[in-house]
Amino acid sequence: MNQTKTERFIIILVSLTCIGLTLESILMGWEFWVPPIIILGTVSLWVMTLTEKPDYSVREVYYFIYAMFTALYHGVHETSFFDIALVIVLVMVGFSFFNHIYMMNMTLIEFFILLAVQFVLSYKGGERVYDALTISRICLHCVIVLLVYFSCTKAITDRNEAKIIDREKDERIEAYDADMEDFLSNISHELRTPVNVVNGMSDLLIKRNVGYEAEAIKNAGIRLTYQIDDIQDYTECKRRKLLLEEEDYICTSLINDVVTSFRMLENAKKLELVVDLSPTVPTVMRGDIKKLHKIFRHLLENAVKFTKRGGIYVKMYSEATEGDEYGVNLCIEMTDTGIGMDRKARQSIFVGMYQANKKRNRSSGGIGLGLFIVYGLAHSMGGFVKIESEKRVGTTVRVTIPQRVIDDTPCLSINGSYDGDILFHVRAEKYKVPQVRDFYRAMASNLAYGIHVPLYSADSIKEIERLIGKLNVKTIFMGQEEYESNPEYFDKLSKGDIVVAVSAANGFKVNAGSNVMVMPKPLYGYPVVKILNEGRDAGNLDFVDNISKPVFTGVRALIVDDEPMNLVVATGLFKDYEMVIDTAASGKEAIEKYKKNDYDIVFMDHMMPEMDGVQAMKHIKEAGLELHKNAIVIALTANTVSGAREMFFSEGFDGFIGKPINISEFERVMMRVLPKSQATERGDKA
Repeated sequence: MNQTKTERFIIILVSLTCIGLTLESILMGWEFWVPPIIILGTVSLWVMTLTEKPDYSVREVYYFIYAMFTALYHGVHETSFFDIALVIVLVMVGFSFFNHIYMMNMTLIEFFILLAVQFVLSYKGGERVYDALTISRICLHCVIVLLVYFSCTKAITDRNEAKIIDREKDERIEAYDADMEDFLSNISHELRTPVNVVNGMSDLLIKRNVGYEAEAIKNAGIRLTYQIDDIQDYTECKRRKLLLEEEDYICTSLINDVVTSFRMLENAKKLELVVDLSPTVPTVMRGDIKKLHKIFRHLLENAVKFTKRGGIYVKMYSEATEGDEYGVNLCIEMTDTGIGMDRKARQSIFVGMYQANKKRNRSSGGIGLGLFIVYGLAHSMGGFVKIESEKRVGTTVRVTIPQRVIDDTPCLSINGSYDGDILFHVRAEKYKVPQVRDFYRAMASNLAYGIHVPLYSADSIKEIERLIGKLNVKTIFMGQEEYESNPEYFDKLSKGDIVVAVSAANGFKVNAGSNVMVMPKPLYGYPVVKILNEGRDAGNLDFVDNISKPVFTGVRALIVDDEPMNLVVATGLFKDYEMVIDTAASGKEAIEKYKKNDYDIVFMDHMMPEMDGVQAMKHIKEAGLELHKNAIVIALTANTVSGAREMFFSEGFDGFIGKPINISEFERVMMRVLPKSQATERGDKA
């Protein structure tokens, strides 16, 4: 029994005993003033138990003293002679659950004291006859009490020894966990360092147009990076030691992540991806954006992996919450037309290491950690996950996570000048899997409802002609196959007052002289809203490419790392931002260079020989104070275990960038720590 159950058990036992004692006292005509005291004492026991005051150790002693008092009151009456052993055994057994040997000793002493009292009473009264039967019963009672005493003390001793063993076991586990954390930190550093070189050098080779081989190397490096992250996340989810790293983020960056990830995945099965972003989702929220990115990545990878034909429907929307602490529940749904799961498979996800096919010749890749990690990440952020799936029907995974709202402006909206009607032209028969058609229609209708514009569906050109004659049609959206079925008609239509836009695969070109606009697949709300707002003047319809890249012209940076190739990679990547780069191979060299030169920012590796990054950072901060300038030091490290970011900030670092270097993360950190005068958009020189 645990502490609370033990205490309640003892209180119930003592209470029932005291009720019986009170009735016996009244029936036997014992001292009239004692029963009220017993009743008040019993009430006080319950008050202390329910209020949990004073401390548990004090309550234990009070309960025992009260039980000893009631046993004494019962035992000093001559009529209780043969009941003493029964009461003492009851006290011993009950209070043995408190695991205190001294209580057993005190109870045994009280038993012999009561026996002595009874002998004195019988001697004075002279009514009791100590014949052979009476003496044998007394001896039997003494033997029983002693046997119970030794049994209880042994049980207490065994339980206390078991507690010591459990405590030592817990200490060993904690020590093992601490060693595991160090191991993860070290192995993460050792694996990420070469992967950082592979990814960085492949980026540099791609910029030099050396060939498609560099792209293959980069994709392999990214995949390895993800798998290193997965192993680390899985371990931390298992140990429930995930720490949140909250920051403000733009909600559309999550959709950007989905689109980018899908384009990077191998899509030999020609799956359709439909992204349904609710326009009413707040523009800026606060949460752990890294964990949200990972949730999207795992859900998308699983959907692609286990879907042979059809498509994937991604829906993101928000729901208002009642409390003030969080503004909305961010809801993410991923629906596929894949192989699905049965009930047993869904339950196995909670355990982790689930794979739909564990055969050696299995066609699906991965290491079976995805959905378990999604559960762990969502729960760490106060959210929950629900899976609906049937064999050969498909799977829907819903993730709901509370997020704080920073800017409640709708993420997608149209300006007031648009007053026309929209046509959505999709031929139903082109989809071999009917669910995909439903995905597109749901996305289109949800978007139209969210931005408050009228939307009409047209299955054929005849239907388009009918609606154009009936409505004020200003925009027509369609797929690549619909355009290619009659390009001349749509080219002609696009030269009039109607804007025609086609969602098409990469590399698609419209006919020469056509005004048809092309929206790169996958289709989602951003290019649609941009066309509605800007018409034919809408340019750069791909949200991924539309993100403005900053430059940090003239920013003097010192990169510190004991690995020469890491210096080459970081120098090559950072120079693209027009920064002036210098390097140092150790903490001591970095301190000397900082004192002699004027640097705006320092990028510091963590694990270096002689002097680690934390020590070097503190020396540089002290040197900055002596030189009357603010030393900005960013941790640029492969140590990315959960909580590492907070550790670096608590030590005094101004920012954190993990290896392999993520360019988006680098840009976010730079925009945050540098003065606005040192960061401008490309083509906009301040």
